[in-house]
Amino acid sequence: MRSSTQRSFSALALALVLGQAIAAPNHPGSSCSAQSPATMVPLVELYTSEGCSSCPPADRWLSRLKENPAVVALAFHVDYWDKLGWKDRFASPAYSRRQAQQQAFNGARFSYTPQVVLNGRDHPHWNATAIPASSSARSPATVTLTLSRSSDEIIATIHPDTGAPTRLTAYWAVTEDGHFTVVQSGENRGEDLRHDSVVRELVEVPEWEVRRGTSRTLGFRPASAERTGHPRHINFVVVDAVTGKPLQAVRLDC
Repeated sequence: MRSSTQRSFSALALALVLGQAIAAPNHPGSSCSAQSPATMVPLVELYTSEGCSSCPPADRWLSRLKENPAVVALAFHVDYWDKLGWKDRFASPAYSRRQAQQQAFNGARFSYTPQVVLNGRDHPHWNATAIPASSSARSPATVTLTLSRSSDEIIATIHPDTGAPTRLTAYWAVTEDGHFTVVQSGENRGEDLRHDSVVRELVEVPEWEVRRGTSRTLGFRPASAERTGHPRHINFVVVDAVTGKPLQAVRLDC
């Protein structure tokens, strides 16, 4: 692990056979949609840095998850490694703050890299623990999410189901795949790093009070990509505003 202390992780393959959210892949600017299943979608958050020598195995592990549309994977590049020899071009102080704020909910004792948070809980043994292989092994979702694209706007519909908390919050995360970096200095000097599911934009939604039987609709216009050629995904996550627990997530691959 990395904060001021290093912990080494092995990079074991993790096979995932998971139920898929309904999606209709298409080209940006046209119409498509995705809907969450009846059970909770696995939400995997990775806090990582190009300046951390323990992080590449976790980056590679996360890259293997991107092929499964049932998983929502988010790689947050933190910036507190930037002063130690190499500046990560994907890092943001907002992601470092998010990692620190999430300690109140996820059970971690301190911020470190690589950190994996699975379904809202600190998951230090990410490389050796199986994720539930079927939808029947996952908990029922208490909210149903639908994303739809029309031209450049994304519309989210949140419908509270039985057992939904009384106050919700949410966030949008735009991710990109297929980034490569040749590290020139720091702990990973000389390494060729591949990055997938890189969070390029994070927009938080203020909390709201749930009205039973009433859906809520939110609109979102993602910022333009800095460069073309990197597949983009629009991810939307709804969270219990009181406990910080993720309730459901959905990914739009168009």
